[in-house]
Amino acid sequence: MDGTAMDASNPPTANAMRRALRRARDGVALDVTETAVLLQARGEDLNDLCASAARVRDAGLAAAGRPGVITYSKSVFIPLTRLCRDKCHYCTFVTVPGKLRRAGHGMFMSPDEVLDIARRGAELGCKEALITLGDKPEDRWPEAREWLDAHGYDDTIAYVRAMSIRILEETGLLPHLNPGVLGWTDFQRLKPVSASMGMMLETTATRLWSEPGGPHFGSPDKEPAVRLRVLEDAGRSSVPFTSGLLIGIGETYQERAESLFALRKVSRAYHGVQELILQNFRAKPDTAMRGMPDAELDELVATVAVARHVMGPAACLQAPPNLVDGEYERLIAAGVDDWGGVSPLTPDHVNPERPWPQIERLAERSAAAGFELRERLAVYPEYVRRGEPWLDPRVLPHVRALADPETGLANPDAVVRGLPWQEPEDLPVSYGRTDLHATIDTDGRTGDRRADFEDVYGDWEVLREQVLAEGAPERLVGDLREALAVAADDPTRLTDDQALALFHADGPALDALCRIADDVRRDTVGEDVTYCVTRNINFTNVCYTGCRFCAFAQRRTDADAYTLSLEQVADRAAQAWEVGATEVCMQGGIHPDLPGTAYFDIARAVKERVPGIHVHAFSPMEVVNGATRTGLSIRDWLQRAKENGLDSIPGTAAEILDDEVRWVLTKGKLPAATWVEVVTTAHELGIRSSSTMMYGHVDTPKHWLGHLRLLAEIQQRSLEANGTGGFTEFVTLPFIHTNAPVYLAGIARPGPTARDNRAVIAMARLLLHPHIPNIQTSWVKLGAEGAAEMLRSGANDLGGTLMEETISRMAGSAYGSYKSVRDLQAIAEAAGRPHRQRTTTYGEVSAERRAAALASDGHLPELLPVLD
Repeated sequence: MDGTAMDASNPPTANAMRRALRRARDGVALDVTETAVLLQARGEDLNDLCASAARVRDAGLAAAGRPGVITYSKSVFIPLTRLCRDKCHYCTFVTVPGKLRRAGHGMFMSPDEVLDIARRGAELGCKEALITLGDKPEDRWPEAREWLDAHGYDDTIAYVRAMSIRILEETGLLPHLNPGVLGWTDFQRLKPVSASMGMMLETTATRLWSEPGGPHFGSPDKEPAVRLRVLEDAGRSSVPFTSGLLIGIGETYQERAESLFALRKVSRAYHGVQELILQNFRAKPDTAMRGMPDAELDELVATVAVARHVMGPAACLQAPPNLVDGEYERLIAAGVDDWGGVSPLTPDHVNPERPWPQIERLAERSAAAGFELRERLAVYPEYVRRGEPWLDPRVLPHVRALADPETGLANPDAVVRGLPWQEPEDLPVSYGRTDLHATIDTDGRTGDRRADFEDVYGDWEVLREQVLAEGAPERLVGDLREALAVAADDPTRLTDDQALALFHADGPALDALCRIADDVRRDTVGEDVTYCVTRNINFTNVCYTGCRFCAFAQRRTDADAYTLSLEQVADRAAQAWEVGATEVCMQGGIHPDLPGTAYFDIARAVKERVPGIHVHAFSPMEVVNGATRTGLSIRDWLQRAKENGLDSIPGTAAEILDDEVRWVLTKGKLPAATWVEVVTTAHELGIRSSSTMMYGHVDTPKHWLGHLRLLAEIQQRSLEANGTGGFTEFVTLPFIHTNAPVYLAGIARPGPTARDNRAVIAMARLLLHPHIPNIQTSWVKLGAEGAAEMLRSGANDLGGTLMEETISRMAGSAYGSYKSVRDLQAIAEAAGRPHRQRTTTYGEVSAERRAAALASDGHLPELLPVLD
């Protein structure tokens, strides 16, 4: 299965090689075919290729401010566990429980063993703790599960997190984590305790995983699609991430080229790949691949040179120095700029037969090639200098204690010692433009975009290419007459094809669709138009998640940024109660300094001040943020929040529940499956939620249909399990484009059309029938006339008075930040319908609350000051 042999029957022609070399010399972008040709360069062709690659590398180093510098990290290697659920055919790192027991070892290294290595490393001046382990051993080995249970850890990731904190606090080393395949939520758990993370892609050749006899056959975590998703989730989570290729395991040159381009695509999209490791396969005894020939040095040299051309001058390329038999100069000539982790204390546990070179020897050989060897940290200099959002504020002080502030490299004079690691205990102090909820209507926003517009959202050009590749939605005509007849007779019988045809209805057909939806509304919930007297409280707008549709989020240093204190939040709730509110709706940005327990404090502060008010708070994104920061499960976190006063949660952060669309709309928000997990868990605990859909950006009717079908399915399951639907209503959220970054970047369309709005409301009524009876329209986004039209198209609810609304106004909505009770009643009357005040869960409002609301007309008596 030697990769070179598989291509030997079809070597490139001399003309193809000359053409590809010329393009590389001229700095022209290579395609996959040319890359596969250059991977086969040998002799003088390889020298030519290396010379041009070295020039690219040197230009990148000069641009980065470290010309002539090659780096390494002084580290210790901590093999936290050698158990793994995978069965890679070349691996000697992984073992089985019986062998560990016979050798006198536990299933995992004990905390004392881990800290002993880290402390000795710190005494030797090491600054990185490379924590490597097998993938999810508890899924395969009962002994691993028993060890974790006995020591109080829910899973391996929990133990990795706990040991990372102890290493930071007790030794000062910076954890670089290699725990294998991680999910999006895992990244949220581990980012606050690590400087960087990594996982080798190895190859995108699926056949090497799927076919019997392949090196990755029988290893679920080595599926290329799974590993690429990990790299993408790392980028979405703003984690400095190390990846790379393992060459010579049976891949063809074409497949190796495709793997490089896959890495480049992820790197371009998120700017989070901090380095690529190009590692040559070395056969090991007692493995299934012991008879496989080693990847030759020329193979590695050519791969390094080609990777330099493909990845570009800014990329950091590493080749492990202990795997090349001292041929350091050839790798430097090919374009590497880093030697990776080198330990004066611990062996390379993955390649134990290959000792690390002495750092002094590595410096001498680098100098002979014209390069100065400099120490870096586990996280690369570019990310040290960028700081947030790449480095969590809880680990940032640890990084800065060891970094040269000018270069971002390791400070040679730094003392490696433990520093406290802790979650903030309180909300950040109140600061900034805390009157934004009012002055957004008078003074407006300071600028149309946040200061880090070009960086925080990922690569706009990659997004444009992705959206263009998907093309415009196909307009499905279908048999509208038949679809309308089915909708009128029994909307639950609508097929997907019929539903899609109705989503595209226009003219008389759209009018007929809206009449049918309105009839279903009348039969289901009657004529009353309902509304809630509520106040929105957005307690902070500081956020680094990178949602590309959001104009609300700000950096902490932006002119429009603000954070409220607990007292200010409680004051606003009390004001709302005074003017008749029955609910406060509280959401905020994912502030990096916000402790996971702050949400509990916010709910409790409101309940203590206003015991009778309904606390409708914390989107699924905030729930996950709180859970990962506290180390609690989603279920346990929600239970704690409920005990502290949380009554229901908003079903926002849904956008479109299709990751194809979500990853265009947002860089770092939770995946659709995690959103579903949060709301279903809340429903199981008796915490009800709303449901939402934001539409009119890069989505299509196909996505609307899938979203609504999923919500109906969730509600059906809730009804069957609990006898009560978890969703109180469905809220349509038309995309406000004016200040939305994804629109300003020329990617999204300018919101839905009037036709889209009517079709979505009508189809929501039909597709969610009878499971979700309440369909809400948004006066904030559509205005009074638009909302009245939606009430004639299947909607029955107007939402709330809001009293302060900042999110849509920051995005450019022109319809103000509050409506009085009389304003809402007037919208219902314009639609020819009676009106009724409701509670959050659509119950009756007490006479006292109704009287208070009517007396004040839902108006706040005065605005709170900016600061006390």
